[in-house]
Amino acid sequence: MGNIGFREILIILLIILILFGAKRIPEVMKAFGKGIREFKKGAKELESQVKEDDESSSEKDKPSPPAG
Repeated sequence: MGNIGFREILIILLIILILFGAKRIPEVMKAFGKGIREFKKGAKELESQVKEDDESSSEKDKPSPPAG
């Protein structure tokens, strides 16, 4: 399990063609691409937010210099 061959890809494409029709496939792929872009954008934002939180919490953990 894990390797997808040419036959499997061809069968999947045929099923997609039957389900959506030739005219709607570009629309479906465009929506799919938009969804992937939005997901990646959200993941990057989340990653940067986690890094910011990590950096700010590590700064709080540092001992302050002695007064005087």
